[in-house]
Amino acid sequence: MTQGFDTLQIHAGAEPDPATGARQTPIYQTTAYVFRDADHAAALFNLQEVGYIYSRLTNPTVSALQSRVAALEGGAGAVACSSGHAAQIMALFPLMGPGKNVVASTRLYGGTVTQLSNTIKRFGWSAKFVDTDDLDAVKAAIDDDTRAIFCETIANPGGYITDIDALAKIGDEAGIPLIVDNTSATPYLCRPIEHGATLVVHSLTKYLTGNGTVTGGIVVDSGKFDWSQNDKFPSLSQPEPAYHGLNFHGALGAMAFTFHGIAVGLRDLGMTLNPQAAHYTLMGIETLSLRMEKHVANAIKVAEWLEKDPRIEKVTYAGLKSSPYYDRIAKICPKGAGALFTFAVKGGYDACVKLVNELELFSHVANLGDTRSLIIHSASTTHRQLSDEQRAAAGADPNVVRVSIGTEDPADIIADLDQALAKATA
Repeated sequence: MTQGFDTLQIHAGAEPDPATGARQTPIYQTTAYVFRDADHAAALFNLQEVGYIYSRLTNPTVSALQSRVAALEGGAGAVACSSGHAAQIMALFPLMGPGKNVVASTRLYGGTVTQLSNTIKRFGWSAKFVDTDDLDAVKAAIDDDTRAIFCETIANPGGYITDIDALAKIGDEAGIPLIVDNTSATPYLCRPIEHGATLVVHSLTKYLTGNGTVTGGIVVDSGKFDWSQNDKFPSLSQPEPAYHGLNFHGALGAMAFTFHGIAVGLRDLGMTLNPQAAHYTLMGIETLSLRMEKHVANAIKVAEWLEKDPRIEKVTYAGLKSSPYYDRIAKICPKGAGALFTFAVKGGYDACVKLVNELELFSHVANLGDTRSLIIHSASTTHRQLSDEQRAAAGADPNVVRVSIGTEDPADIIADLDQALAKATA
């Protein structure tokens, strides 16, 4: 029986505990698991049987979370890990190698830009940053060493909406996967796999948990990509020397990427999600649709108020009819444009800093997706390490603040912005 989103967010991946009947998924706070006998242990290590060996690899609480997010995204499987940044490395790890590159959007979270432009060079990988609205530029950037295209559904910080279908088509033509960071949208607002994405990554830290208690990440595989269509992905399509010569795609088909992520990625990189964090995220996801509806409703009201305010130069919220991305909502995010966007304050850098300092209801934090309304001045914090050109491309100019609109009473959110803007622009 096909179940709706509201049902899946509560029930997917979770059954009553067989030992105790516990209705909520228990926190399996254990390092290791007892094998039935030597043959059972050997079968698990050979991937001939699915089960639990060691909690760096698999854990029942984490497995429940993986199954739930995969169900919500419409994927074949998922691998949870220790942070959103870990999820990005886990997504790239089976695909890349020395000398290989990824074509990435210029509109990404500042930490992701830093990771892709600097840190991955230590692995011998590289990134080419392009404006993903310029499809010809995306095509031109792909070469024989390109192994993926990377973008965000709703880009952080500006709230820009990406044409996932168009990028997926380019990826298909080149025989490479499209990786989509769906953190800001969540599967409630957008399911990138339905638009052609191969892999979906999330920072569980944000909307999926929704209350600022967890640091975690997850990679969801569509199970639809043919890893054997060319010779670009030997870790998946050819004998894997790190796993006794196993051909993951040949042996495991649609689950090849997921099993590789666990059996090789988590085994060797060790970026494991702890079971308590998985438990908190499972509980958070139970109310995902309810929270996202409120986030979106509040964001529209706040953005419309800001757009009319003479103290504001510009609002980037895609849910505004004035936005160049407004027409993409119906196609990409039919339930709303999310609750993350930026606005430019008259008075520039100094006014932005004062605004942040004068707010009372808003929390000044380096996070988003909380039930609380959050604000940050990206140019002096999250995007501080970037060049002026990179900040401009990402939508993090000095006169811009990023807001993540929470689920409070919208009148209170607006009142707080009003009093702080009065002081910041006096």
